[in-house]
Amino acid sequence: MNNLKSELIAYSPNVNSLMKISLVLIFFTILSTAFVYADDSSFDVPYTTTGMTITEIESDTESMSLIFSVDVHDLNGTLNVVLDRSFFDSVYNKIYTDFIILADGDYALFEETEINSNTRTLSITVPSGTEDIEIIGSILDASLPIILVDSDENKSPSHVIDKAAADKAAADKAAADKAAQTQCGPGTILEGNACVLDDRCGPGTILEGNACVLDSTLAKSSAPMGYTKELIMSVTITLGIAGIVGIILALVARANKNKNKN
Repeated sequence: MNNLKSELIAYSPNVNSLMKISLVLIFFTILSTAFVYADDSSFDVPYTTTGMTITEIESDTESMSLIFSVDVHDLNGTLNVVLDRSFFDSVYNKIYTDFIILADGDYALFEETEINSNTRTLSITVPSGTEDIEIIGSILDASLPIILVDSDENKSPSHVIDKAAADKAAADKAAADKAAQTQCGPGTILEGNACVLDDRCGPGTILEGNACVLDSTLAKSSAPMGYTKELIMSVTITLGIAGIVGIILALVARANKNKNKN
């Protein structure tokens, strides 16, 4: 009997060996899990928004839906979202069908702008005051975490430059419009920020009191010149008339002389 016990003890594994085997098994389990998820550790959901922001996304495997927590700061916001069909889709009998989209439990307006074998793109109108947007499908793989990816933050620098140029052009146009509004029409001038009647006088006049009157200095300086011009014209006309009369008299005298000779 003692020999049998000794043999059983000799062939039975000790505690240290069992611990080593357990650690090896645990290590291989962790390693295999890491290999499974090494290539794809999450499901990304690219999106863009206008007039609103998304604060959170969660999945509901019971209703087969994605739920977006939103904050709408315009009258109507717009959510454009790209859904990977490998983890979330709406299919019936292997044929794609429309998603059901609810805004706080009410049906929301939406349009499916693109669909292909890999993704489906939705454009959803989100009314002001909405807190949750729920997209309901028929297939949902919740084995991996879902990550929101804001496509606006991934735009290339050229987009940023274009946006800055557009903002500058808009600011320049606003400044030009404001300047145009402060320009005054004929007969008025700009004083401060208002158009007032132009009380300045035109050429040849000066302002006396609130009326434009003839500049006496210019009138006096122009008088001698006008008088001289009139005098020259009078003398010229008189000489012309005298010359014509002289010619006529000479012709008459000559004619009388010829007559007397005959």
